[in-house]
Amino acid sequence: MELKLGFSTCPNDTFIFDALVNGKIESKGLKFNVLLADVEELNREAARGVLHITKLSYHAYAGLADQYLLLDAGSALGKNNGPLLISKKKIYPDEVNDLKIAIPGLKTTANLLLSIAYPLAKNKKELLFSDIEDAVLDSEFDAGLIIHENRFTYQEKGLKKIVDLGEFWEQTTQSPIPLGGIAIHRSVPKAVQLLVQTLLVESIEHAWRNPDSPYLYMRRYAQEMDESVMRKHIELYVNQFTKSLGNEGRKAIRTLFDKATDLGLVEKVREDIFVV
Repeated sequence: MELKLGFSTCPNDTFIFDALVNGKIESKGLKFNVLLADVEELNREAARGVLHITKLSYHAYAGLADQYLLLDAGSALGKNNGPLLISKKKIYPDEVNDLKIAIPGLKTTANLLLSIAYPLAKNKKELLFSDIEDAVLDSEFDAGLIIHENRFTYQEKGLKKIVDLGEFWEQTTQSPIPLGGIAIHRSVPKAVQLLVQTLLVESIEHAWRNPDSPYLYMRRYAQEMDESVMRKHIELYVNQFTKSLGNEGRKAIRTLFDKATDLGLVEKVREDIFVV
């Protein structure tokens, strides 16, 4: 069976999918037609229903729960790894509502977290996540919402942190931060859903046992990234929740959806959202 699989070019995704898509583990008869793209592009492709399996922002998933289920493995979810709101000059958190803000996509979980923390901050514009720092440095925006590896580089460019939305989330909810997960289309047969889940765990475990094995694959799609930054990226975003959400991870995702629903940011999300 051939499945269309989408995941991002970020090192955490290429790290966990390397063994699965590059023949380093047995795929049990499954073949994968791979699309690598920015997560916001994956969010849009999933909305079109053209991907069988895909990385999705949890924000985007909230609107696609009728089409997709969430796999227990593959999530970017943890602590001290949330999006940051940064600026060129010193700005205080109580000024955020009045700022012109560059965001990495309307359906990113970063934007959802910003909307939960600052529901009155409405002056936003979408940019590719990797362009946000420069846009702030060029004074095109008062502030930028950064994700991925940019959290390791913004200070080197002279940018300043206004607020860590991960810290906000953790202090408010005492939960890890659900950023993105791996979703599988509900039309995929249940046995295949479970097989994909098992294979993804095997792929993650292979990468952990052989941490240098995914390096060339990661490097191919992270050409501008310093190796030390790439390694920090993996350490931060690939963790216990990547192998299994567990009860704590599933509860954190539900908490995100409940808070967003209460604020009118997403419609109520159905109960049956996990592959079981």
